[in-house]
Amino acid sequence: MEYKYDAETDILVITLTNEKPDFAEQQESIITHYNKDGKPIEIEILDASQTASKITDVVFGTKKAIKTN
Repeated sequence: MEYKYDAETDILVITLTNEKPDFAEQQESIITHYNKDGKPIEIEILDASQTASKITDVVFGTKKAIKTN
C-alpha cells in the first residue's frame, strides 16, 4: 500500500495494489477505483484535509455519523 498527498490540490491518493483500474465510483468527496472483479485498488480523497477532519470527528465521537442511503 502506498499513499500520496498533494497539498496544492488537497487530494490524498491511497494505492492498494498496482493493478490498473477498470471503473470508479464517487461517493461525495471519495472516489474508489476498482479492478474488473470489483476489488478496490485505489482510493482518492478530494478535499482531503476537510474529509479527514470529518472522519476523525466521527471516529473519536466528537460528532455523530449521518446515515446515507
